[in-house]
Amino acid sequence: MDRRLFILWLTIFVDLLGFTLFIPVVPYFAERVGATEDTVILSAAVFSLLVFLCSPIWGSMSDRYGRRPVIIISIIISALSYVVFAHATSVVLLFVSRILTGIGSGNIAAAQAYVSDISKPEDRAKRIGLVVGASFGMAFAFGPAIGGFIYSHFGLLALGYAAVGLCALNLVGVLGILPESLLVKDPTRPINFRPIASTFASLKDTRFRDIFLIGFVYITAFSMMNVSMAFFWEQEYGLTVDQVGLMFSLVGICSAIAQGALVSVFQRWWGERRMMIYGCVLVGLGLAAIPFVPKVWFVFFSLIPMIMLSVGNACLNPSLVSILSRQARHDELGEVMGQNMGFGSLARIVGPAMAAPLYKLGHSLPYFVGGAIMLGTLYLVFDYLRTSYKPLEVKGEEQA
Repeated sequence: MDRRLFILWLTIFVDLLGFTLFIPVVPYFAERVGATEDTVILSAAVFSLLVFLCSPIWGSMSDRYGRRPVIIISIIISALSYVVFAHATSVVLLFVSRILTGIGSGNIAAAQAYVSDISKPEDRAKRIGLVVGASFGMAFAFGPAIGGFIYSHFGLLALGYAAVGLCALNLVGVLGILPESLLVKDPTRPINFRPIASTFASLKDTRFRDIFLIGFVYITAFSMMNVSMAFFWEQEYGLTVDQVGLMFSLVGICSAIAQGALVSVFQRWWGERRMMIYGCVLVGLGLAAIPFVPKVWFVFFSLIPMIMLSVGNACLNPSLVSILSRQARHDELGEVMGQNMGFGSLARIVGPAMAAPLYKLGHSLPYFVGGAIMLGTLYLVFDYLRTSYKPLEVKGEEQA
């Protein structure tokens, strides 16, 4: 592996590990401060709103000043958010923490731009899957289990400062050994301080419009699962905080294997077109299958939807980001990645907003509705492939 890719992978992994420590803890923390399920889901939506507002700003800043400064600033802001969470004794402080975490979210868009800076077009999907996707997977594999253990045995304060410690380690690593990937910076490049207007204006750009819409619908469906899963496992299957953490770790392992090791295999087998189609089908089936996992041999049978979701994500997400990187000019790459994150974050507002009332009506409804929404994503993919798709010109890739 390219040394820069390994350093970037380690940087993103450590950063996301700090974030994933809190995933299994939120329902139990909510009970402690008297927050309802709706309030917790709303806090996730507020986080996504800040990511939506800030991602285009961070992306355009990375085009002007470089990827490395954006990553450094985002780590510092994330550390501050964890300090607030460590001392949170009320719903207000929970929201302040989530707002700060959302503001400091520029590292993923900068990382995607970084990978694109140093990669050939034919290598981008594989490398983005390896660096960003596998970082997510590995962070989910270890973070929730560690977070559940620390919270159960040492409490919230220790958990918060464990995350701060990871941020400090991350900051030292970036400052010391991560080189800048944007060798030619443009000091005249404007910074996008109108994220809402520019994000929706980007829908007029036919180079990106269809990919933004496909990603938006897909992430809307997927985020309906993310915000309700800890509650679902606790209330339907009686899992403890440690067990919820271990289940998220299982999800992370599946995701890390799929995104880190199998994206290049899927490219050879199916090509980019079929990866997008199969990704939609697998994510839809995986979401719809979650409520059918029996309580007997729960861990074993839960692997079925988790593997479908992991493989589906590994097919769909790197392909979409790779297409965007090929369509964008180099001087706008960071901003385009930021806008893509903005649409994804907007979807993470819409998804939880739909999931909360559906979960009240029936705990299985978010997963059934999410699976149905993926049919809409599949329709958009077919339409894009038929009308606008420009194939990746690589010898041996199937253009079916």
